[in-house]
Amino acid sequence: MERIQMQRIIDGIRYDTEKATVIAHDVYWDGHNWERYGRNMWLYRTPNGRYFTVRGTLWQGERDTLTPVSPEEARRLYERLPEHEVPYEEAFPHITIQDA
Repeated sequence: MERIQMQRIIDGIRYDTEKATVIAHDVYWDGHNWERYGRNMWLYRTPNGRYFTVRGTLWQGERDTLTPVSPEEARRLYERLPEHEVPYEEAFPHITIQDA
């Protein structure tokens, strides 16, 4: 599934995939296809430091969605999504990483 271009205004804030950076996603070749059961997710960070997800679907009757997420939820999604486009420190510059 190709990256989805989308723009939404939610609570007076414009989220735009063209102006934000993809920091993580689940689009990868599994030996058969690129889609995860007909659905994919991309996690974005805006130039102003806000996070949002775009969920794409190939299923009839479902729609692609754009959803703002908190920094904490974005961090959890980043750690769960298998493909990272930027390093953790760049995706979350406000978080201090601790060694185990």
